[in-house]
Amino acid sequence: MKFEELKKIDFNEFAYNDNSIAILGNCIEELKKINDNTIDLIFADPPYNIGKDFGNNKDKWENIEDYIKWCKLWIDECFRVLKNEGTFYFMTATQFMPYLDVYCSEKYNVLSRIIWTYDSSGVQSKKNFGSLYEPILMCNKNKKYKYTFNYKDILVEAKTGAKRKLIDYRKKIPTPYNTKKVPGNVWNFNRVRFKMEEYENHPTQKPEKLLERIILSSSNENDIVLDPFSGTFTTSSVAIKNNRKAIGIELNDKYYKIGIRRTNISNIYKGELLEKERVKKTTARNKSNFINENQLSIGVGEV
Repeated sequence: MKFEELKKIDFNEFAYNDNSIAILGNCIEELKKINDNTIDLIFADPPYNIGKDFGNNKDKWENIEDYIKWCKLWIDECFRVLKNEGTFYFMTATQFMPYLDVYCSEKYNVLSRIIWTYDSSGVQSKKNFGSLYEPILMCNKNKKYKYTFNYKDILVEAKTGAKRKLIDYRKKIPTPYNTKKVPGNVWNFNRVRFKMEEYENHPTQKPEKLLERIILSSSNENDIVLDPFSGTFTTSSVAIKNNRKAIGIELNDKYYKIGIRRTNISNIYKGELLEKERVKKTTARNKSNFINENQLSIGVGEV
């Protein structure tokens, strides 16, 4: 299925241009409308089930079993629409990733376990060691499949070789150490702060630099990049800037409107002028793109 064909699908509600499709709806239901083996790269940043306040309620399931069961539903749908040579990255809270790591290791193929680490200017716990990282799992469908990895596009400074100008005497002809290297699996990117230009009104917005590394390394120009929990549509925005095609799914209409604006689909939605507003606390209802009937009844519910 090509990008132009995706625009013809009867999604719940959607808007599009030549490079972006923004969908308003339940991600599991909307993913079911996409053919198998369609997407080149997927990045998913779902609710973490940690009671994060998204405005009017929290992303909290009744128990761990319900949360993991829900995660497996959207993970399976993502793998279904992913191409055989495609790559899938997803995040969740540190305490829940082990469950999903085992699931993906048994059913699919785990390529890398990445740590996104950052400093915190806030008050840390005085009872234990505060968490200053979030895990990212990089997977593909099966270890027999090839996958895209453009290592030359994500090289970083090799500090030891570049700054100390060391010589590698292990080689037949001694040569300087490389000044560039492929990043390891511990990534240090600052969290998005209020004063940053990329900031949008969302409590768990992921930094553009993090998404850029994923998109540049694991997709090529004109590939289709999908984010089933789009939030502020950072994935779509970065994909478009790097000449990819983007699909973003979002349940919350406030974030959906940010996506329409941020991916240059339109600056008007149902007569409303879409302008960037900067407030420190979001009033959006939630980040989740799937809420079951029990959660709807109690009003609970996002890299």
